[in-house]
Amino acid sequence: MEPTPIPSAQGMHLRRLRDLTEYEVADGNPDVRGWAVRGGDGRQFGTVAELIVEEQTLKVRYLDVELDAALRINEQERHILVPIGVAALDEDGDNLFVPSLTLDSVLEYPPYQEFQISREYEQAMLRALRLQLPENTADTFYEQPSFDEHSFYGARRPTDTPATFRRRLE
Repeated sequence: MEPTPIPSAQGMHLRRLRDLTEYEVADGNPDVRGWAVRGGDGRQFGTVAELIVEEQTLKVRYLDVELDAALRINEQERHILVPIGVAALDEDGDNLFVPSLTLDSVLEYPPYQEFQISREYEQAMLRALRLQLPENTADTFYEQPSFDEHSFYGARRPTDTPATFRRRLE
């Protein structure tokens, strides 16, 4: 069954990359969809199902993580969003590490059910990971370490890469 698309709404700033059919992951950036998501202790919690992006800035803001069924979480609540800056790519394998992700934080996490992502929802995610809440202003919300894509990509991406995704070349 195909997931319900995020409804269109005035002021919506985040979208699933797959819904932006004219865009793709930019050259120099690994496409992490399908990669394992591990906590700081190496335990696998799930896999990256999708990238949640801000079309205006061409940046990934969240990873949509589908949690493993072994965690025994209700099927409708098995997707969570992880801010891009709290994860880091494994330098060798197809793994993402989220040091602040623990079994306790996963159980406290607000599930992502493919709806418009409000500031309140974003703040609830940051609280579940025990991260500092930024000021609630549209201009500076993503200007904090939790959304720093440079810490995410590390050595697996050239430093001069301007965007995480781009318009498809025809």
